[in-house]
Amino acid sequence: MSVTYEEILGLFRENDLQIKELVRSQQDTDRKFQDTDRKFQDTDRKLNQLEKLFTSQWGKLMESLIEGDLVALLRDRGILIADTTMRLKGKCPDGGNYEFDIIAHNGAEVVVVEVKTTLRPQDVKDFIERLNQLKGWIPRYAHNQIYGAMAWLTADAGAEQMLEKRGLFSIRATGNSASIQNPTEFIPHQW
Repeated sequence: MSVTYEEILGLFRENDLQIKELVRSQQDTDRKFQDTDRKFQDTDRKLNQLEKLFTSQWGKLMESLIEGDLVALLRDRGILIADTTMRLKGKCPDGGNYEFDIIAHNGAEVVVVEVKTTLRPQDVKDFIERLNQLKGWIPRYAHNQIYGAMAWLTADAGAEQMLEKRGLFSIRATGNSASIQNPTEFIPHQW
């Protein structure tokens, strides 16, 4: 059986049309994948924004819950706090930034409170490092007696005990208030 030139040419044209259709289909699929990818990126961006909003609002709620009872809690422990400052922020001499959630003061004594939803051992270590730097970062507190406290809703294993061993007040958020978890004979470390 012999094939004519015209038949071969017809096969090439038909094959060429199929290839062009496949290319168009692939381009259409690529465009759809790009659109889907853009939609995923937009969704990720929106979810990240919502997570940041929720986290910051949750953090503010936790801080407010602790701050509302803090003066009374510390007075019950013999530290006669006059007032509190929320979210003290500033620049470190090395160029970095610092932020302390709550500062309770009465002139001579200062209690610095770090608020965490979930207290972890690494949070305790990090907070102590920051307390060690506090008088250098904030010169107005250089001559004060500084005490540290960490407030929390839940704690990972060992984290709560670590607070007491390191001389920090342990303040647990409970319901619509807070309570100090250290025994009444607890003596906090002074910075």
